[in-house]
Amino acid sequence: MKHSDSLPLTSTLEDMRTVSPSLEHYTQGVLLGDLWKRPQLSSRDRSIVTVSVLIARNQTSEMPYYLNLALDNGVKPEELSEIITHLAFYSGWGNAASAVVAAKTVFDKRGITLAKLPAIPAERIPIDEAAEAQRATAVEHNFGAVAPGVVHYTTEALFHDLWLRPGLAPRDRSLVTVSALVANGQVQQLTYHLNRAMDNGLTKAQASEVMTQLAFYAGWPNVFSALPVVKDVFEKRPS
Repeated sequence: MKHSDSLPLTSTLEDMRTVSPSLEHYTQGVLLGDLWKRPQLSSRDRSIVTVSVLIARNQTSEMPYYLNLALDNGVKPEELSEIITHLAFYSGWGNAASAVVAAKTVFDKRGITLAKLPAIPAERIPIDEAAEAQRATAVEHNFGAVAPGVVHYTTEALFHDLWLRPGLAPRDRSLVTVSALVANGQVQQLTYHLNRAMDNGLTKAQASEVMTQLAFYAGWPNVFSALPVVKDVFEKRPS
C-alpha cells in the first residue's frame, strides 16, 4: 500500500461530506477521479506542480498528504528537498521554512535521513553562457542603478548557484518556478520562465496541462490571468 493511501486529505472526505457535500463530490469525482488520471501530464509532474503551489502559498495543512503522494509518484526525497530550497527564493524564506516542518514529519515517518538528501556540492551543472550573459546584461541595464543588491544576488545566488544545483533537473526547476509564479499571480515574470521551461524540455502539451492542474490548486482566476501570457509564449516560439 502506498503511504498516501493511508493518509487522508487533512480535510477528510467525511468532514467534507458533513460540511460541504458538494466539495466532497467534486474532490472525489473531478479532482481525484479525473484530473489526476489525465494522461497529458505524468503523476510525477502533477505532484511537483501541486507541492509547489502549496509551498508558494504556505498552505501547510495539505502538505503531508501531497508530499507523501509525490514520493509515491516517483519524486525523490532529494528532489523535494531541492524544491523547498528553490521556493525559498521564489516565494520567500518563511514559506520554505513552513514547508520544512511539514516535510520533516513525512521524512521521519518514512525513514528518510540526511544521507538521502542533497549535499551542497562544489560542482554545478553547466551553464548556458550566452543565455546567461544576455539575461545578466538586461537585468543590469534595467535595474542595476535601482537595486544593485537585488541584481547582485539574482546573478550570484540564483543563476550562478541555485539554478545550477544538480539535485533537481533544470526542467523540474522551471516547472516549480512557473507553478509558483502562477499560484501567486506573478504573471509579469511568466514570459521569461515559461520560455526557459520549454527551453529546458517542457513541451507545449505539458505546459498546457500544467495550467489545467494549476486551475484546481491555484484557482481559476490566477490561471486565467496567466493564460494570455501562455498564449503569447506559445505563438511566438518557433514551431
